Amino acid sequence: MMGSWRGVPGFPRICDKFFDIGSPCTQRIVIDVVNLIFVIAFFLVVIVGSMRKHYTSGGRARNWVFSVASACCVVSGISYLGAGLLYVWRKNDGVIYLDWVGYLVRGAVWMIFAVSLNIRRTKWGRIVSSVWWIVYSVLISALNVEFLVKSHSVRVLDMATWPVNFLLLFCSYDVFTQLFSKNNLNESLSQPLIIEDGETRVESPKASFISRLAFSWINPLLRIGYSRPLVFEDIPTLESEDEARFAYEAFAHELDLQRKQSSNTSNLVLRALAKCYMKEMILVGVLAFLRTVAVVASPLLLYAFVSYSARKERNLYDGLMLVGCLIFVKIVESLSQRHWYFGARRFGMRMRSAVMVAIFRKLLKLSSSCRQKHSTGEIVNYIAVDAYRLGEFPWWFHTAWTLPLQLVLAIGVLFGTVGLGALPGLVPLLICGFLNIPLAKFRQKCQSKFMEAQDRRLRATSEVLNNMKIIKLQSWEEKFKNLIDSLRDVEFKWLVESQIKKSYGTALYWVSPMFVSSVVLASCVVMRSAPFNASTIFTVLATLRVMSEPAKIVPEALSVLIQVKVSLDRLNIFLLDDELKEEDVKRIPHQYSHFSVRVDGGLFSWDPDAAVPTLKGVKLEISRGQKIAICGPVGAGKSSLLCALLGEIPKISGSVEVLGSIAYVSQTAWIQSGTIRDNILYGKLMNKGRYNKAIKVCALDKDIDSFDHGDLTEIGQRGLNLSGGQKQRLQLARAFYNDADMYLLDDPFSAVDAHTAAILFNDCIKVALEEKTVILVTHQVEFLAGSDRILVIEGGQVTQSGSYTELLKAGTAFEKLVNAHHDAMTVLDTANMVQICEARSADGDEIDLNRSPSTKENGEGGISSKRISTIQLTEDEEKEIGDVGWKPYVDYVRVSKGSILLAAFIFFQTAFVILQAASTYWLAIAVQTPHIASAIVIGVYAGISAFSGIFVYLRIFFAAHLGLKASKAFFSSFMNSVFKAPMLFFDSTPVGRILTRASSDMSVLDLDIPFALAFALSGLIDVITTILVMATVTWQVLLVAIPIILAARYFQGYYLASARELMRINGTTKAPVMNYAAETSLGVVTIRAFATMERFIQNNLKLIDTDAALFFHTNAAMEWVLLRVETLQNLTIFTATLLLVLLPPGTIAPGFVGLSLSYALTLTSAQVMLTRWHCNLENYIISVERIKQYMHIPSEPPAIVDDKRPLPSWPFGGKIDLQDLKIRYRPNAPLVLKGITCTFQAGNRVGVVGRTGSGKTTLISALFRLVEPDCGRILIDGLDICSMGLKDLRMKLSIIPQEPALFRGSIRSNLDPLGLYSDHEIWEALEKCQLAATIRCLPKLLDSSVSNDGENWSAGQRQLFCLGRVLLKRNRILILDEATASIDSATDAILQRVIRQEFASCTVITVAHRVPTVTDSDMVMVLSYGKLIEYDKPSKLMETDSSFSKLVAEYWSNCKRNPMQNQSSVH
Repeated sequence: MMGSWRGVPGFPRICDKFFDIGSPCTQRIVIDVVNLIFVIAFFLVVIVGSMRKHYTSGGRARNWVFSVASACCVVSGISYLGAGLLYVWRKNDGVIYLDWVGYLVRGAVWMIFAVSLNIRRTKWGRIVSSVWWIVYSVLISALNVEFLVKSHSVRVLDMATWPVNFLLLFCSYDVFTQLFSKNNLNESLSQPLIIEDGETRVESPKASFISRLAFSWINPLLRIGYSRPLVFEDIPTLESEDEARFAYEAFAHELDLQRKQSSNTSNLVLRALAKCYMKEMILVGVLAFLRTVAVVASPLLLYAFVSYSARKERNLYDGLMLVGCLIFVKIVESLSQRHWYFGARRFGMRMRSAVMVAIFRKLLKLSSSCRQKHSTGEIVNYIAVDAYRLGEFPWWFHTAWTLPLQLVLAIGVLFGTVGLGALPGLVPLLICGFLNIPLAKFRQKCQSKFMEAQDRRLRATSEVLNNMKIIKLQSWEEKFKNLIDSLRDVEFKWLVESQIKKSYGTALYWVSPMFVSSVVLASCVVMRSAPFNASTIFTVLATLRVMSEPAKIVPEALSVLIQVKVSLDRLNIFLLDDELKEEDVKRIPHQYSHFSVRVDGGLFSWDPDAAVPTLKGVKLEISRGQKIAICGPVGAGKSSLLCALLGEIPKISGSVEVLGSIAYVSQTAWIQSGTIRDNILYGKLMNKGRYNKAIKVCALDKDIDSFDHGDLTEIGQRGLNLSGGQKQRLQLARAFYNDADMYLLDDPFSAVDAHTAAILFNDCIKVALEEKTVILVTHQVEFLAGSDRILVIEGGQVTQSGSYTELLKAGTAFEKLVNAHHDAMTVLDTANMVQICEARSADGDEIDLNRSPSTKENGEGGISSKRISTIQLTEDEEKEIGDVGWKPYVDYVRVSKGSILLAAFIFFQTAFVILQAASTYWLAIAVQTPHIASAIVIGVYAGISAFSGIFVYLRIFFAAHLGLKASKAFFSSFMNSVFKAPMLFFDSTPVGRILTRASSDMSVLDLDIPFALAFALSGLIDVITTILVMATVTWQVLLVAIPIILAARYFQGYYLASARELMRINGTTKAPVMNYAAETSLGVVTIRAFATMERFIQNNLKLIDTDAALFFHTNAAMEWVLLRVETLQNLTIFTATLLLVLLPPGTIAPGFVGLSLSYALTLTSAQVMLTRWHCNLENYIISVERIKQYMHIPSEPPAIVDDKRPLPSWPFGGKIDLQDLKIRYRPNAPLVLKGITCTFQAGNRVGVVGRTGSGKTTLISALFRLVEPDCGRILIDGLDICSMGLKDLRMKLSIIPQEPALFRGSIRSNLDPLGLYSDHEIWEALEKCQLAATIRCLPKLLDSSVSNDGENWSAGQRQLFCLGRVLLKRNRILILDEATASIDSATDAILQRVIRQEFASCTVITVAHRVPTVTDSDMVMVLSYGKLIEYDKPSKLMETDSSFSKLVAEYWSNCKRNPMQNQSSVH
């Protein structure tokens, strides 16, 4: 019996005798023990090394010897394992043969040898494995030699595998040679950076099978994250098959096929996605099916274990076979579930990326009418909500069919266990299931209403944030905050309903198994369909746990699938909506024609169904190189004509032909986030000569010099840190640098001063673009004479066309425009202007407002471009780094004032778990006690279960209320802080950052954190309880459980070090995707005009892939930790079951075996629940950090200072004193206003002039205290404005801002947001601001709609609305900040007359670029680079060689080029 391990029943003995070191059998055991010691050492070194150290350079290169040795080891391992399995079935006279254990151990050792030969290891890992190979080879060789000498016989397997040992010796020699050779040492020193970089390239598809199975391919990333906080550059890129481009191409191909093959357009998106991902869905479906079968098998194993423990005569083989089956089932369950979850989310990510790209590409092609249907906010919502919802779709889809299957299989197990006794139990089960249906429907309704309310709140929030400057200027913060609060109240009402109903569902989920089990056990006793013993009782309990999961989650899964269907329908409508018809405009290559534009019989309408078209009878031919000017009154159709040439407005009839490439400058400036250089280059390569010329001819050189970072200065969102004039010139520079064949310029001079306008017209349009075709829409009559041809548009028709002189002779519309301009010019002293201009010409003196001694030497008059600051306006988004410990949790509880609610939750959860344990303990004890009647057993169990149901409801009730309280507190503090933030915060913070916190972070706080906190605490209490219950049955399990808990905690900490940073970085990668889509949507006309759609698509792909990479690695890391934690807890289960099998019969009663196993089988799910929800909570709590960052923004001064309130009649006259006023935007930043001292007398009209960027807008900001003085004071009627509250100040000042702002709503709500005026007063104001006639033509009059940002009104009309507001307020002080820049001279003249009449006794401060606007002022202030260089009556300044006279002369010289003298001869 040499080499066999045998024993007698109940007490196996080794090698037929007691320990004898001379026995070959004993010596073989010693070698096996040595091997096991080396196995443990090897894995410890590998685990520690994989987490903490880099691999050595020699670990990768393998020669053929290693490959052969590895293959031989695998064959040897299989041989030993096969022999071991054969021995399992051997029986002989009741003697238990344990030979198979030895064979299985040796088989496993050979397999581990194969692993050790192939995996990459650290230096110490290689040393340990090499020493192991040498020791084993030497020992086994010695044993084989001894056996041959003594017995003259051979053991087949040992001798067959002997040669492989010599291969191992050779491999160990090779390893030691590499480790200690001088060349390798030098090589390893030269490679760390390369290897480290390689390690960050985590590539799962290229990893080995084992690596993919165990998610080990993500180890390098986790190792970096554990050693230091991860940064964005550490995150590996996606594999090509996971990239958005690849996903979109497949999706677009299928979508096109579906369109061609089917006339039915419904569900096209769903069908295309199904075609694309059918294989992946089947693969994930197989994994989900395996997991379902494994879960259902657990109650059967429990039944078998309890039955086995109840036997009087137990066969150890049967017990070990059960343990083996349990190991197999748990491994299958764990691996299949982890890869199902990961695979489903990975394929969902691909779907999401494909759809996001499709949405972005679609928005670039949408027709004008569809852009009205799908606002920018809605398009962003399609990406942020609908596309992201698709990311979770595969997981929910497989959940929706596997859980009903799990329910059916579990019912089968239940019938197999208790027979017909299961039938009555189905009744309460069905009742609980049906109760879930109305709850799920109501929750779905609440969720839908909640989402709708959230959309409305976010739309309003976005609008408010984008227009925060006008809100602060008008002191409307309270009104708009109340609006957002009221929308939040509606949202919160549905949130409360949803969370409370969710608590009902959760309570039902926990209570239903206890009630159903009571009924099943009772029916089992009454019907006697099965014995009422431990096997039956605990199998029923385990089966009902399996059944309760579908009962709870299936309604939720159906609800999610319904939401996905709604999203798919929305996406279907959007992706199949009308696109621009490229054939509307025929593009002709540059070299094939002499003309640039030809329009014949053009009929165009923004609304194809409208009775009156927008443009009609357009017949136009423009030769190459011509300069065409388009003029006409407000709303005549000037911008629409440019849109017709671009193909933006639908063509009803006629033809449009356009030559060559186009550059377009829109009326409302569209500026991208980024640097000034990025905006000018606009994706093109740098050509230094053309770039510098673009800056010069667009008069940007001095502006760029004044910026701290020059042309690398970052521009805020929508160009918020640039003045209106700077934005327009930046647009023009972008167009010029593009070097197109034709330039379409939509009123580019409206926001710039006369001097700058002259430079732009003469240097840029006339000279730099001399050979280009230019079509210019303008209200500046003074530039019309410089055009080759002028088009006059009225009522959507080109009423006149010809040269300046020809049109003057023809009279009518053009004559009115020129007359209005001529009337404005009569205020200038013509003779004096002629003398000044001639003098300038004779002296060769350039008329330059900004030329002064200080600016020539680049002294303090200008901000030196050499003073480079490291601070950009828009800084990188702030985020926490590393483990912030308990701080966010403490903040969450402290801000919500929920410590009592949290304590109550913990108390009720603990009480519920104790009662649950008590009920199962009762069953375990009572079933072993014959004299206790079955009715009493079931009655007591049902009573305890019912009592625990109260606690389970209360625990979830308190958790929900803690979450609701926190939501209310955080939202209130967040919005209060944002509304009280100074304007500088909004200038330096992209709106997307604030919106992300108001949307996704707030949504996490509303919906996710409360239940994540509840589930994490529940999981912790469940795991502790489970281990304690198991320990009460077999205390030895603690020897394994405690180290495993510590190991699991270590793995969680190791994972969380990376996961936190991944989530934080992911928080900063989502917003750019949304921001870029929103920014692109706003500038889509410009993008299409420049034909740069492909570049924007590529940029969008990069942003989507960046976000997806974070999502992908976050999910992979989560599955990595869950797999390891599950494996560890499975060891606890295996230990417990092995103890139950190996302990002598009768040691543990079957009832306690059932009790222990029923808890043991839930241990992995409880640990996974704890780990998943703890990790989720750690990730969710980052939202608390992010929101809290904006809860403590430094506040602007208070709205009202009670003891410093001015009298209601203040200001009495409107006198303004500026005393040494100095302004800077940031501490240590350069001064923007540099010591201005002057007085605006009450009732005076003061004109403020100066080149763009001279400080005019900053002065206005100072008057309204948008920025606080760094030094000096501003007094209004003797009161220091800095002493009073902001509301008291701003309510007494009126302003028409440079950029008019309208809000979504009605005409009435835009003119009178606070509801202070009657309809009669509103109509009077509309009459005065020339809008009444237009509005009376609308069917709803004052209730007519105003769309987002007032897009359905022209720029000029939007400014007239702003004038209507100030006419209603009638304050003593009125500021006009370039208020009439976008309207024609005729309308401007009327409005100036209205302002003179209505505000005759008021102080009016006018910032203007049109000189006639300020020449009739009482006083004129001239600013240059933040300094007051002149302040006097305009007549006096005109008499001297002043900067103002130079400005007027410049304006007059432009006008003098027009043959206006001929006008008198016309009449």
